[in-house]
Amino acid sequence: MGVALADAVLRHGGMPLIVSGPTALAYPPQADVHWVETTEQMLEKCVQLFPICAGVIGAAAPCDFKPLLFSQNKITKSAGQNVTFQFFPTPDILAALGSIKRLDQWSVAFALETDEGKRRALGKMQQKNCDFIVLNNPDSIGRDEASFQIFDAVGNMRTAFHGSKHRLADELIGIVSARNVPH
Repeated sequence: MGVALADAVLRHGGMPLIVSGPTALAYPPQADVHWVETTEQMLEKCVQLFPICAGVIGAAAPCDFKPLLFSQNKITKSAGQNVTFQFFPTPDILAALGSIKRLDQWSVAFALETDEGKRRALGKMQQKNCDFIVLNNPDSIGRDEASFQIFDAVGNMRTAFHGSKHRLADELIGIVSARNVPH
């Protein structure tokens, strides 16, 4: 999705600034890519760069939870011993950016949902102070084609279709470029 969005930004005359975790995919050479490894590093880099951006599209899927304890060494198996792992939430990057967003900036969230998708997506958009949200389902993971819906900040569906991630990127950048954001 990130590559498709970067391509669409370039086609619409913009300059994509990307904060990305490790991936085997290649971003366009014109993009300004900042590499990170952890959700905390992604948050730090996004907060640093957001003031110079027109907006943000949260298409990355950083982990929502991380282990409470981390071991540099192998955790070995012992007979009759159970192992329990505890996890805690990682920072919410889009919510953090939404809290510092200027009036002249915009933000877009993605919501991968299964049950009560629209309701959950609209709640997520409000919680993160976003202007738009893209709703899709788990079938879109690892595939180029999927079903997408784009909603604005007041819950109006701007578009819905089944198609490629490149088409979604073009539709989304077109909607954001028009910037007719209802508040």
